[in-house]
Amino acid sequence: ANTPGRSIERLLGTAVGEKLSALAWNRDPRAIRTQHRARSAGAQSALGRKWAVESVFKPALLHLADRVASRLRAKSLAGSTVTVRVRFADMRAITRSMTLGAPISATVMLAEIAEELVRVALADHPQERTITLLAISISQLRKQPEIQLDLPLGLPDEKHRPGAKKGIARWTADRAIDTIRDRFGRDAVGYAATALDGPRSVPDGFRELA
Repeated sequence: ANTPGRSIERLLGTAVGEKLSALAWNRDPRAIRTQHRARSAGAQSALGRKWAVESVFKPALLHLADRVASRLRAKSLAGSTVTVRVRFADMRAITRSMTLGAPISATVMLAEIAEELVRVALADHPQERTITLLAISISQLRKQPEIQLDLPLGLPDEKHRPGAKKGIARWTADRAIDTIRDRFGRDAVGYAATALDGPRSVPDGFRELA
């Protein structure tokens, strides 16, 4: 700040020199942003060394999907791109993604899409028999306070459409669960597959990326 402005301008040019001198004295006309929109949200869980079988990864993915989707619904958000990450015993990790025609925030729908992606990842690496970590993230977030009902057209991707009959039912069930949890705590109600899975030896890690 004590360096003469002309000296900086001679070294860096007039435009850059003037800007650096102003910033050094805390003169900045740009507005301060106190809030920003999240670009993605995700959750991950370290599993130890587990067999890469459905009885292991399905409950884990449902648990992660519940964490991610409930966080989205709390902010009236939904996302269109689902990504999973699978880490193997040798610490190598792979990812698989799917971009949907409509944004989702329903727990079971997110879990089912994640299951499909994990199956693809494991099929691409048949030599890998054990996994150590699973992660789900969802991006391309947008505001979605309500779900619009779709016409039953029998489209191939109907199971992934939140406005289909099944999608509406799942979203309604999720909102009911959210209401109960808001009143009585997160452990008051949940999905049977995760409730019966028992305590995990390694705590889950939750992250929201900006």
